[in-house]
Amino acid sequence: MGHGMTERQTRGRFFVALLALAFLPLLGGCGFHPLYASGDGGGTGAIFRAIYVEPIADRSGYELRNSLIDLFDAGGRTQKTYRLAITLQEDQKGVALQTDATITRYNYNVRAHYVLTDAKGAVVTRGQESTLSSYNVVASPYATLIAQQDAQKQAVNDLAQRIRLDLGVFFSRQKAQ
Repeated sequence: MGHGMTERQTRGRFFVALLALAFLPLLGGCGFHPLYASGDGGGTGAIFRAIYVEPIADRSGYELRNSLIDLFDAGGRTQKTYRLAITLQEDQKGVALQTDATITRYNYNVRAHYVLTDAKGAVVTRGQESTLSSYNVVASPYATLIAQQDAQKQAVNDLAQRIRLDLGVFFSRQKAQ
């Protein structure tokens, strides 16, 4: 036996693993399927590649657009049958103060409102997502600037993941109907 496990514990783990393997084939019958499956499985991968992400103003918008293009694998020459327009709202608030009223930590909040349209311009779906990222203010202005930019990048990457998930669920439900 390894690492202090009794024979009974080892048998119990083996039985649980065997039971899990026995029920795996039943998952297909209950409607379970991977959200981002590709190929003949019919996931949302091909749909994502058909989405053109419109340019978004400012630095955060640039980062968000690039993240979405990477997540959608939409950089290729696939025919774009959908257009995704996004508007961002950003704000940052000081949340940690010293006794002399100096701010030592900021929360960076960003909200994205998105509209997905088809080739004819008809709205397919719309939604909004938001995320929060934080950074510390340190003695070095350069280090603080880098921390701020990193917080912004983390926030927009999180937004991109959330938007992709929203759209993946939407298209998966459409396909199921």
